[in-house]
Amino acid sequence: MNHEYSQFTVGVLALQGAVSEHLQQIEKLGAKAVAVKNCAQLNEIDAIVLPGGESTAIGKLMRNSGFIDAIRDFSQQEKPIFGTCAGMILLAKHIEGGEPSHLGLMDIVVQRNAFGRQVESFQASLSVQDWDQPFPAVFIRAPYITRFNESAVEKLAEFEGNVVLAKQGHLLACAFHPELTADLRIMRLFLEMIKSGCR
Repeated sequence: MNHEYSQFTVGVLALQGAVSEHLQQIEKLGAKAVAVKNCAQLNEIDAIVLPGGESTAIGKLMRNSGFIDAIRDFSQQEKPIFGTCAGMILLAKHIEGGEPSHLGLMDIVVQRNAFGRQVESFQASLSVQDWDQPFPAVFIRAPYITRFNESAVEKLAEFEGNVVLAKQGHLLACAFHPELTADLRIMRLFLEMIKSGCR
C-alpha cells in the first residue's frame, strides 16, 4: 500500500466518460478516490479529474447540475484540476470554430477531434518533459492545443508538433487517455501537484 498520497481525497467527475479507470489509478497510488455526482461533494475533496467523454454532452450536464460555477469556485481555491481528452476541452478558455467555452479556466485554445474522426484511436510513445522514458499515450478522437499563453502555460509534451500535455499552476490538461494504460506516471504527476501545495 502506497502511503505517500493517503491523506488526499481525489474526485472524478462522474457525469459521463471513463470514470472507473481514473478511480482505479488514483487508488493504486494510495489516495482516496471518489466519484463526484453532485456539487456538495466538491467540499470533501482535495482535487478533481474531469474525464474523457463527449465534451458538449458533459458541458450540458455540468450546466444543468450547477457544476460550471461550482468547479470555477473550486479552481478559485487553487485546488488542482486535471482534464483528460474531453476534460481538456472543458478547461480551455477558447475552442476553435467559435464553440462557447465551458469552464474557461486554462489559458489555451483547443481543437476538438483534432486528429480526425476517421482515426478512432491510436497509441504513440510520447516524450514528456523531464522524463527519461516515453509515455504510452492512447488517443481517442483526441483534441490538441493550437495556441496557449506562453507566459502562463507550461508545455509538457507534443505529438506531431501539437501540444497534448500542459500545465498552468493548479491546472493540468492532456489530450490523451492515461487512465487506459497501466502507466501511472501522469496520475502521479497530478497527485504531486496536490502534495506540493499548488493549492
